[in-house]
Amino acid sequence: MTDPTVVEPQRVLERAREVLRIEAEAVAGLAQRIDASFVDACRAIIACTGRVVVSGIGKSGHVARKIAATLASTGTPAFFVHPAEASHGDLGMVTRDDVFVALSNSGSTEELLRIVPVVKRQGARLIAITGNPDSQLARLADLHLDATVEREACPLNLAPTASTTAALALGDALAVALLDARGFGPMDFALSHPGGALGRQLLTRVGDLMRSGDALPRVVQGARLVDAILEITRKRMGMTAVATPDGRLAGIFTDGDLRRLIEQGRDLRGLSIDEVMTRTPATVDAQMLAAAAMRVMEERRISQLLVVDAQQRLEGALHVHDLLAAKVA
Repeated sequence: MTDPTVVEPQRVLERAREVLRIEAEAVAGLAQRIDASFVDACRAIIACTGRVVVSGIGKSGHVARKIAATLASTGTPAFFVHPAEASHGDLGMVTRDDVFVALSNSGSTEELLRIVPVVKRQGARLIAITGNPDSQLARLADLHLDATVEREACPLNLAPTASTTAALALGDALAVALLDARGFGPMDFALSHPGGALGRQLLTRVGDLMRSGDALPRVVQGARLVDAILEITRKRMGMTAVATPDGRLAGIFTDGDLRRLIEQGRDLRGLSIDEVMTRTPATVDAQMLAAAAMRVMEERRISQLLVVDAQQRLEGALHVHDLLAAKVA
């Protein structure tokens, strides 16, 4: 076991900085080298009526998986196929309508070269991403994207480091260029990421979270204040809505309103809700984005909102805790 005391801090930092510099230079070199073949690759994928199938083995396989995932999440249907499994049946996933993207730094990966003739025979277009434009894989491809690096960041110039970083960056460039060409926007991204924070913010509506029916605190106009207080206590929203007999919103009465009445020394037993309610409460539509409703609460410094329809009929109520529980805020 290596003695940790032999680690020299200065040497470790110098090595780390050198790795970052080499990999940064590798990615920067790609920006100078991409050309019309990159545009042709984007056009081929845009025109594809099937899926983008991404494949590679070893470290290139890990990069290929990530590229496929990035494409799929940004509007380009894609999936990963392992080249070894492809030669044992998974090639059945590839059709003539697909674009096949093969990753190999050397361009001579045996497992890929074994399946490429079958892919081409099926009619799928082949895009190769290699670090060797003169390799067999590059020559077999319909389109080649050059991911050549001057050297690996590994001091032995052996472990895939700068080469995998370059291939990954090239895949990201492809995905983002396609995203832009498709006009893929925030709402499209949210639909692909419904479980993420952006998805919740762009997909969750007030109607999805509001309390309605028996859960909605409500009293009818003309009710006694003490009955409104009991309704607030039962429904635990810190307020009650006040509705007309035909269900339209008439006002709101909150915990804060009650505290102010107590501070004034008012006799609560003789009061009607109509005498003390706020007649112009903040309201929202059930179709409003929940994130927008949260902004209304923040701007008005309130913790509840009433939900009404176009005719001011009371539909529900929303509490800030509902938004926090749904992780919209």
